[in-house]
Amino acid sequence: MTLRVSNTLTGETEPFEPLNDDQVLLYLCGLTTSDPAHLGHARTWVHTDIVHRWLEHVGYDVRHVENFTDVNEKIVARVGEDGDSEAEVARNYIESFLSHMRALNLKRVDVYPRVTEHVPEIIEMIEALIEQGYAYESNGSVYFDVTTFDEYGKLSNQQVDEMEAQGPEDERAEKRHPQDFALWKAGGVGPEEIEEHRHEEAAPAEEAAETAMTFDSPWGEGRPGWHIECSAMSTTHLGETFDVHVAGRDLVFPHNENEVAQSEATTGQQFARYWLHTGMLRVEGDEDEEKMSSSLQNYFALENALEEFGPDVLRTFFMSAVYDADQTFSEDAIQEAGERWERLERAYERAVEAADDVDAHTTVEDADLRTTIEETREAFATAMNDDFNTREALAALLDLASAVHRHVDDHDEYDYQGLAGAIEAFEDLGGDALGFTFGGEADGTVQLADELIELVLEVREEEREAGNYDRADELRDRLGDFGVTVEDSDDGPAYRY
Repeated sequence: MTLRVSNTLTGETEPFEPLNDDQVLLYLCGLTTSDPAHLGHARTWVHTDIVHRWLEHVGYDVRHVENFTDVNEKIVARVGEDGDSEAEVARNYIESFLSHMRALNLKRVDVYPRVTEHVPEIIEMIEALIEQGYAYESNGSVYFDVTTFDEYGKLSNQQVDEMEAQGPEDERAEKRHPQDFALWKAGGVGPEEIEEHRHEEAAPAEEAAETAMTFDSPWGEGRPGWHIECSAMSTTHLGETFDVHVAGRDLVFPHNENEVAQSEATTGQQFARYWLHTGMLRVEGDEDEEKMSSSLQNYFALENALEEFGPDVLRTFFMSAVYDADQTFSEDAIQEAGERWERLERAYERAVEAADDVDAHTTVEDADLRTTIEETREAFATAMNDDFNTREALAALLDLASAVHRHVDDHDEYDYQGLAGAIEAFEDLGGDALGFTFGGEADGTVQLADELIELVLEVREEEREAGNYDRADELRDRLGDFGVTVEDSDDGPAYRY
């Protein structure tokens, strides 16, 4: 069955045909580094990871790019709370995000570009837009004139004269049209912009504003607009036209719409060919089941969720709904996900135990088990090729789990070849394609590593208390050789990978 995807750009579910027969170019709008990652972010990460995995599974080489936005007034609003400058706050959150991505068993992407690394490309794109008549300078800022791009609104299916005004109200006097959007903003960040997002624990807005980064440009000192950043970063690493752009559905307008306009106006080429938008994660009990978001302060921090539920239960929960549908987080839903994962994991473990048992024979044949394996592979592929339908793919794996449990429960002698086929299907479909960790190998390895590191740190503390500082430093340095950074504080030593 040919892979078909729901394309926001056309409003249709259509056959997937990448630019290159052997490679897929994939971009995900990443996070603004101003708040801890929550389950809403993780849902988009996991579904994008599964898109990546399935494309590789069917034979494509995937070049995957995901950005970090490290220049934003929301980041400046965290100064004094999560770092002493905008740059330090961003760095701290990026470090945290990367750690969470590894904990969720996400595949590493090819490039994690940051805005601060791509200011020259951003300026170059803005200059091209001005030269071609799509943008104009006003008081040191630069705006995109939406009336100059005939197809503006094609992604969100809107007409310009029906759209809401873009940008803060104080920009209106500088713009030709209310719907025009900023490509470059003159100056730094004002205290009033920070105050809107500032937490009580953060530095005073005036103090934080002094740490905001600015950059030289042909229009004076300033900062790039949000939308132009993604266009510059994606085209720098994937080219003028790429295959798949993934984002949350809340970004269709204005962010993604503006990406399309400024990119295609610059290059004269189609920007992204397929737009995949993930649905919102909502919270049960909130009024109108609002989406989970940092700004609404109704989020379940990913760090806490990983500790409480573990990565495989979270992945099971996310896969219980298709990527482009809204999903509600609740105690019942996460409990059901835990039970499903337990069924899968236990079936895998029983298959391994039975296959390795002395009573597993090559002469025993369980037609039900072998037929279910074939049906599982077929149903799984059909589901995933139907717009990455993880809900049905997960159901196929659960059918296989039931067949394994029946086989082990009902037989004194086991079908070795059937069990080996089931183990392979679990690892191939559940492991490689869906990103599950069967057998607890990854979690066990990490747990053992943590215990060993903590043991070394205990010995190091004993050496320090005994005045053997050279020996303590040597232990710290040896941990560093293995990629473990030790940080001492008044509360004792902490470490990170």
